Amino acid sequence: QVQLVESGGGLVQPGGSLRLSCAASGSIFSSYAMGWYRQAPGKQRELVAAITSGGTINYADSVKGRFTSSRDNAKNTVYLQMNSLKPEDTAVYYCNAGTYFRGSYYPGGSWGQGTQVTVSS
Repeated sequence: QVQLVESGGGLVQPGGSLRLSCAASGSIFSSYAMGWYRQAPGKQRELVAAITSGGTINYADSVKGRFTSSRDNAKNTVYLQMNSLKPEDTAVYYCNAGTYFRGSYYPGGSWGQGTQVTVSS
């Protein structure tokens, strides 16, 4: 089982940027695909980015061109750089350790505690 801790959330104005980090421990981080999810009030949790163990990345259409995910296996950390933020990006953001198979990300049972991102003027 891998333990995950997110950080980097906060309040930002529309058009601003934030960088989220997710630090992993307890297992072989490099063997996992990692997913970034978000959940806004009253909405279902949605996948916004998934990065395979080999570094291939897929994004939800709603964030494509604005968000960039990366991973540093030496630091057991995955990142989500969020640019040109919009009010509709407001949510609690979670990372997850899972698997990637035939173009789809499958979440595992390990979730971080989440970090709040609020985009507002």
